[in-house]
Amino acid sequence: MPDKIIELTNVNIYQSKSVILSNVTFSIEKGEFVYLVGRTGSGKTSLLKVLYGDLHLTEGEGTIAGYNLKELDGKNTPFLRRKLGIVFQDFQLLTDRSVEKNLEFVLHATGWTDKVKMKTRMDEVLNMVNLGTKGYKMPHELSGGEQQRVTIARALLNHPELILADEPTGNLDPETSDEILHLLNNICKESHTAILIASHDFLALRKFPQRTLKCENGKVEETSIGVTA
Repeated sequence: MPDKIIELTNVNIYQSKSVILSNVTFSIEKGEFVYLVGRTGSGKTSLLKVLYGDLHLTEGEGTIAGYNLKELDGKNTPFLRRKLGIVFQDFQLLTDRSVEKNLEFVLHATGWTDKVKMKTRMDEVLNMVNLGTKGYKMPHELSGGEQQRVTIARALLNHPELILADEPTGNLDPETSDEILHLLNNICKESHTAILIASHDFLALRKFPQRTLKCENGKVEETSIGVTA
């Protein structure tokens, strides 16, 4: 279906040779905001790795942003990732260069060459995350929340159809966590970008109710644990 950004059917996900999630079946619409919750070690990160092509799908059927996950290889995985924005818990910023140079690095790596268009896009995404005046700063000069905003700006550079966020509030205090979730909610509404957030921070998620999937006992199921209440 063209209106699905993610569709998985009867997918088994392995860590080493052990099945960590079995019979995973769900879909996410374009522009939808979804939480993936579960305890540490429940399989959330492994599921995300399958979605962005870091773990190969061998059993079941899956598509993401128009790509068949079973057919991903070294040639087409980079093209899939240009349609995705990926946000990690530990930021993964290049510490030896400024915020703007971090963004510029990604643009160069994904094929941008026009310096004027690059500067325009960098300014756009920094303004989207309320860091329009911080492009010259080094990562160590920013707070944890600001660094996470930079990673979100970086994820937005190529107008992604989907943002995958793995514990984006895991290293942040409660107030900053709320700010990041509020920001991601706004991006979803304003840009019609689908967002899937993996988290075990149930308290933070309850403040911003959305459809919720839960990893538990090797399964992924819709839940009404209160996050969506």
